[in-house]
Amino acid sequence: MKIDLTNTTAGEINKALIEGRRAIGTPAVGMVLTLVIVTDEENAYDALRAASDASREHPSRTLVVIRRVSRTPRDRTNSRLDAEVRVGAEAGTGETAVLRLYGEVSDHADSVVLPLLLPDAPVVVWWPVTAPLDPAEDPLGALAQRRVTDTYAAEQPVRELAARAETYTPGDTDLAWTRITPWRSMLAAALDQVDCEVRSVEVEGEEFNPSCELLAMWLADRLGVPVRRSLSSGPGLTAVRMETTCGPVVLDRADGSLANLSIKGQPGRAVALQRRDTAELIAEELRRLDPDDTYAAALRYGVERLAMGADAVAALGGAPEEPTERGAEGEAVTEVAVAEAGTEEGEAERPTPNSLARKAASK
Repeated sequence: MKIDLTNTTAGEINKALIEGRRAIGTPAVGMVLTLVIVTDEENAYDALRAASDASREHPSRTLVVIRRVSRTPRDRTNSRLDAEVRVGAEAGTGETAVLRLYGEVSDHADSVVLPLLLPDAPVVVWWPVTAPLDPAEDPLGALAQRRVTDTYAAEQPVRELAARAETYTPGDTDLAWTRITPWRSMLAAALDQVDCEVRSVEVEGEEFNPSCELLAMWLADRLGVPVRRSLSSGPGLTAVRMETTCGPVVLDRADGSLANLSIKGQPGRAVALQRRDTAELIAEELRRLDPDDTYAAALRYGVERLAMGADAVAALGGAPEEPTERGAEGEAVTEVAVAEAGTEEGEAERPTPNSLARKAASK
């Protein structure tokens, strides 16, 4: 069921939502959260479709905020709010209100959205394309417990990651981080099968893909070893290669769907690592509304520090050397230098693979 409202108010939209629920015979509100999507007209359809698919797992009231561009000074002084209310089969398992803001009211979207939020329910704000530099300080972001951005949609994703690190507030997250959840789980499980130390890591993926940088920063932060970022033709992430004291551990996904996990001394195995669509990513983010400390730690590791670690790997020829000295008893003593780029202490204890598995973030 669709209800079109022209030059309306938030109160009229609320009435239309109630009338729509009564008309389809479901007057009770069975939704668990409010999802606010801030987008433009070009990307509204795809974002709304993804939210509708995700609502099958998380019934929600979806508010789509579209700021329409005013072409003349006269248009900018004329404020208007148009709305399209959808309930029933048109809105998945929840209900939807598409809000189009014209003129000066577009600068006060939070005043329009606030009366439409579900009472006593969490609020999630999602920017599918252009997100503010500081989501928590944005008027709409300030209403939410969870703020979802997508660095992949930015013109300069790597620079955007650095900006996100500076303005990070608990509750912020990014779909570029959500995309690597299967990779993090698989790498942690792979290292849990071997009893050895990781000496260096290489993360391979297409250029301008922030998921590659985030995975590299996560590995560098957890393992305490230099991580090198290399380029491939994609799609997305293509491989992670870890040099360990027991031999190489490689997770290679060349076609974007099926990966091959190889560990020295074990037979290779096929691993399903299908690239997921936006609806699956949003559904995963809506499963947890608490701050993601693992994402915060990886983001704050920093892309500049990651580049310094890559330079350290290149200087060592790809992996640290293990100089051998003779002790007083004539026995060989092996010393492994751990030079973590960007630290002032110089030498740090390197975590074991088991500690990586224990610290791996669960989504």
